[in-house]
Amino acid sequence: MIFHVVSLDEWTAVPGLPYTPASLAAEGFVHCSGDEDSALAIADAYYRDTDGPLLVLLIDEAVLDAEVRREGNGERFFPHVYGPVDRAAVTGLLEVRRDAEGRALGLQPWPGGG
Repeated sequence: MIFHVVSLDEWTAVPGLPYTPASLAAEGFVHCSGDEDSALAIADAYYRDTDGPLLVLLIDEAVLDAEVRREGNGERFFPHVYGPVDRAAVTGLLEVRRDAEGRALGLQPWPGGG
């Protein structure tokens, strides 16, 4: 299982197609995390100013059509998905709980379902 942080608006923008965030076009891959703690740290570091709900996609990499590579700096490695994320590979959604300043406090099941 790998994890990807995304705003609700971005996740629901084109529901009938595979998920293709801007990083896929810009960098050639989708940034992911290897565990919930890393996803929460990424949400806290990069998504504080995001309006609306912030989600973490739970992605079963065995279901993806795209290649997953673990890449990093020698100390920390992150899974990168080299292609669109098939929606069938998203097995669950978590919501990032945030305080009034947007700091990530924890993860909880997304009440909106899958």
